Amino acid sequence: MPKMKTRKCVAKRVKRTGTGKYVHHRVGGRHILTKKSAKRKRRIGRAATLKHTERNRLKAALPYGL
Repeated sequence: MPKMKTRKCVAKRVKRTGTGKYVHHRVGGRHILTKKSAKRKRRIGRAATLKHTERNRLKAALPYGL
């Protein structure tokens, strides 16, 4: 049986915390920031945890973990 491949696009976007949760950056913070409110830009700047409903897809993309 050949080795399973890691999805590199996911491995670069996600980081695992000490408690086992996965953290990712929020979308929308690169350009067209003038029309976004300050509150929205602050929220975009913070990292977000991945929802538990996405964990099965993440396990398939990262068969050996991070």
